[in-house]
Amino acid sequence: MRKQVWRFSTLAIFALQLLPLETQAQSTRPETNMPGMDMPGMNMSISSSSSLPSPHSGSGTAWQPASVPQHMWMISHRGWDLMAHGTVFLTYNQQGGPRGEGKAESVNYFMFMEQHSLRKGTILFRQMYSAESLTSPHPGFPELFQTGETYHGEPLVDHQHPHNVFAELSALYTLPLSKKISWLLYGGPSAEPALGPVTYMHRESASENPAAPLGHHLQDSTHTSFGVLTTGFIIDRFKLEGSAFNGREPNEERWSIQPGPLDSWSFRASAAPTRNWTAQYSIGRLSHPEALERGDQLRQTASLEYNRALSAGKLGEGNWATSFVWGRVQKEFEDFPLNSYLLESTLNFRRRNYAYTRIELVDKDELFPDALLQPAFRIGAYTFGGVRDLIQNEHWQLGLGTDVTFYSKPAVLDPAYGNDPVSFHVFLRVRPGLSQHGH
Repeated sequence: MRKQVWRFSTLAIFALQLLPLETQAQSTRPETNMPGMDMPGMNMSISSSSSLPSPHSGSGTAWQPASVPQHMWMISHRGWDLMAHGTVFLTYNQQGGPRGEGKAESVNYFMFMEQHSLRKGTILFRQMYSAESLTSPHPGFPELFQTGETYHGEPLVDHQHPHNVFAELSALYTLPLSKKISWLLYGGPSAEPALGPVTYMHRESASENPAAPLGHHLQDSTHTSFGVLTTGFIIDRFKLEGSAFNGREPNEERWSIQPGPLDSWSFRASAAPTRNWTAQYSIGRLSHPEALERGDQLRQTASLEYNRALSAGKLGEGNWATSFVWGRVQKEFEDFPLNSYLLESTLNFRRRNYAYTRIELVDKDELFPDALLQPAFRIGAYTFGGVRDLIQNEHWQLGLGTDVTFYSKPAVLDPAYGNDPVSFHVFLRVRPGLSQHGH
């Protein structure tokens, strides 16, 4: 029965691709003119004047503020709007303390989007790929106190796993029902359920930081799930949505798609009161997410995101983005939940300069997988960094950056991690320039 549900859900999503598309002449009709989704030739632009968050600024259906700048290439062709964006970090990563190590690595992702009117609504196809299975040092990116997933059948500790080659293969259909109400249908064989904030890879507040948050697996690790079906409604500046999805974490075969039953669920409520603010609360139950842990997990998250474009002044032209994220996981066979708190901010000033910080407090219970007891430790991580764009034009941005991370931890961890470990990155960051629309 579960296999039949999975097959039906996947076929239902991708059957949308087979439906006849409207011609370019039809794509300008008034009923497709949704708030915040107007584009040249299609009435669906992603310009900074939009009133609601754009579906092009991240993965899944999570909302970032509408004022977030768009680093992507765009072109219109025969009624289609074609978009591409991504980021590549070329990094030397040095993690401190007895468990630390230094390695060269590359964190990266590439995303492609195709958008067209479909009947009275709009269809958006999205594909995201990552080459991290080739560019991450084994067993993964070194990162003190990071946990989650496996390598060669063993738990990953003090390392961040590489992302999958097929990080997202999805379709999003949006249908206006009235002036202020729209219905959405989203999903695919590799997609993101309605659970958690905008994943860190796409958050503007984390755009200059090459490292994953330590709270990733308590907040937004479901951004790659192999089987997702989401539906919901946008009501003025609010969105309510629910998902059925495959809750298992991807396995070590980073180049494959691993379909499974849609045995997990989530619900999310989001709000975009102004162009500069978004907020969300979500809850979900994940069925056996970890390969080496028994039982289900109940996850809750809440987040608040702020973004503001800066005009000419003391700081010059730029942008300021800040996010606060809370995540909690209650494991089925554990008495106490694990909590994580994250505050991160990136300030772009005088166009070419970026200063960023990330402050985290995270409960970790997987630092010593061979121990008979698995106590949770409250870990603090405090990152401060900066980037300077060496090349900045309408096509490319090439930046040189560095950061340093300090930690707080219980004294009982000193024998394993040292008294005061310090970690740092030195990196080049490459991405598209700010969006320019061509025809």
